[in-house]
Order: sequence, then C-alpha cells, then structure tokens
Amino acid sequence: MNLHIEDYKQNQTTVIKLSGEIDAYTAPELKDKLLGYLNEEGAEVHVDLEKVNYMDSTGLGVFISGLKTANEVNSSFKLINLQENVYRLFNITGLNDVMNIENTVRGDIK
Repeated sequence: MNLHIEDYKQNQTTVIKLSGEIDAYTAPELKDKLLGYLNEEGAEVHVDLEKVNYMDSTGLGVFISGLKTANEVNSSFKLINLQENVYRLFNITGLNDVMNIENTVRGDIK
C-alpha cells in the first residue's frame, strides 16, 4: 500500500497532491505533513485527492485532525478533486457538511 505525497506552493497556497491509497499504513506520514503546514497561523492548504483510489476511516481521521488544527490556529484547508468512491466516505459519515470540499470528480466528469 503506497501513498505518494507531493507538495508545492501555488501563490500563497500550499498544495498537497496525493496519489495512491490512504490507510492505516500511509496515514501517519500524511498526517505529519498536513498538520505541519496547518500549524502555521493563517496558512491555506489545498489537498488534491484526484489520484487517491482508496481511503479508509484512518484517512478520514487525518482530515478531521486537520480541520481541528486549522480551526485552532486560524488556518484553512480544503479537499479538492475527490474521486466518487472517496467522496462517498465523506458523504456517508456526514463530513461533507463540515469539511470544505470542492471539485469532486465523478468518473471522468469534473
């Protein structure tokens, strides 16, 4: 189970681009990276999930931690380009109502 993490700056925003699977094995590295950026007051982070083909509840936990950290230090983050199966996890759990999610990919249609 692999997760490739690429991060770069786009104007004032940090983009974390992910590809692969987010599960119990890969989530700790992602959590460290995400919280590292979000701990800066006023930070803006976008997490691009377009190439994430699998995510379990451990991944949801990472993003809940990110939301909590962002709220504590007045930074923000959004999840972008979610595949339908990944978005479904957020929808089923109701997290789509509390997370900032944009540009959900449904099949090949954005």
